[in-house]
Amino acid sequence: MPKITSTKSPNSDSAKLPSNEMRGKIINYIRAGYPGLYLVSHEEQRVDGEMKSIAQELKYNLVLWSTVDGLVDTAKRTSTAANDPLEALLAIREMKEKTIILLRDFHLSLIEPDPILVRQLKDVLQETKTKFKTLIILGCRLCLPPELERELTVVEFALPGKEELGVVLGGIMESADIKSDSMEQEAKEKAIDAASGLTTIEAENAFALSVVESKRINPEIVAREKAQAVKKNGLLEIVETTESLESIGGLDLLKEWLVQRKDAYSKRAVEYGLPTPKGVLILGIPGTGKSLTAKATSKIFGMPLLKLDAGRIFAGIVGQSESNLRSVIQTAEAIAPCCLWIDEVDKAFSGAKSSGATDGGTSARVFGSFISWMQEKKSPVFVVATANDVSQLPPEMLRKGRFDELWFVDLPNQKEREAIWCIQIVKYRRNPRDFDTIQLARATDGLTGSEIENVFTDALFKAFEAGKEPTDLTVATVLTEFVPLSKLMAEQMTGLRNWVKGRARSATSLQEVGGGLRRIAA
Repeated sequence: MPKITSTKSPNSDSAKLPSNEMRGKIINYIRAGYPGLYLVSHEEQRVDGEMKSIAQELKYNLVLWSTVDGLVDTAKRTSTAANDPLEALLAIREMKEKTIILLRDFHLSLIEPDPILVRQLKDVLQETKTKFKTLIILGCRLCLPPELERELTVVEFALPGKEELGVVLGGIMESADIKSDSMEQEAKEKAIDAASGLTTIEAENAFALSVVESKRINPEIVAREKAQAVKKNGLLEIVETTESLESIGGLDLLKEWLVQRKDAYSKRAVEYGLPTPKGVLILGIPGTGKSLTAKATSKIFGMPLLKLDAGRIFAGIVGQSESNLRSVIQTAEAIAPCCLWIDEVDKAFSGAKSSGATDGGTSARVFGSFISWMQEKKSPVFVVATANDVSQLPPEMLRKGRFDELWFVDLPNQKEREAIWCIQIVKYRRNPRDFDTIQLARATDGLTGSEIENVFTDALFKAFEAGKEPTDLTVATVLTEFVPLSKLMAEQMTGLRNWVKGRARSATSLQEVGGGLRRIAA
């Protein structure tokens, strides 16, 4: 089978790229005489094509540099043997006016820079400002020593939008001889949505693979490849989930709140004037269903679920932590609409309070960037953050405006435990009618949903060893040896309950009984 490649890649000179904010920003910087820009992007080929287009529009000359090719004049098709970064800077000083110089992989020389290189770069930037030359460093991550932080303007080169991905899809279909009319518009949109968040090269490869495997553009294959691509950096992963509201026992108020917002990102909601939901912060002890709710939320909203390993954001290299967060936000916004699940957010940002004394302020800067994004974001990214220890959370995160609502998930009550028992019994292919779920719920007072599942699985192992089916008696035997978390963490739970009073909403209904309040399941 011949190799399938896009013939209409947006990286090519002839491709008609959309006039977006990013492109306009770069053009304005050049026209304003900014001496140096730092483009952060993994898409070298696409940036090359974009810069050629910008140079043509501005009637500037474009010169490309790399350690392999030296300086290459794209108009004259000539090259200068300046493979060393310092030699390249010296050659740039001699170039004519109205020139854009794109330095590829130059950021690698700035990780532990030579003082002479830094001095020469500052001198070149000073000179280019007066001679209508713009120096552009292109790198996949931001690596700037303190001496150059104020000398260069950083521009995040956005991942391709749906229009650009549509160009790539069209090229693959033409190459594979798939007629456009044979593919419905809805199917095309699903394929493009499945590729959102990928680079143009990754999208092209995913489209081509779907043709090879299924003889057509298959959104499921594209989504599978995107999951692999997103997982590469170890920060994000796309979670395939089958959990739904039926998988959760209780939490009726939280469920009702989520269902009310399931169409909040639709065109109808925008026309109605509904504000875009930001997300929720769910507090509670481990095992009470916080993670399960995050998974069910993506199902309710009908959006893919991205899970952020927040601990991996913080890296040892200077500037890498901030770069990691920018990468996460860029990917989430490119894949949007989506749900972003941040598990145990309290552990991720617990160091923000004492950041200045422990890590030079890195945690505080990353945390500040995150909450600023939460406050200002316009993209349809619904954040579901879960936390166990509220005392570790910086107060800025809990302020109204960061999240739409703070929810508290307590230990399940009698009705909720009955529902959980039924869910777990069915999950392990048994019939709830064979068990007295009311008595089991009473016997497991103080246990979390996760602990109830553990009790039942232990009962299954015990019954399996005896060659029998599990019964209420088997479960009772397991419970005699089981120590619940509510006893081990009694002081922490009391403290958490006292803290949430007046600060967070209970995920379960409250009803007056005998002059007091107790939680019930709807």
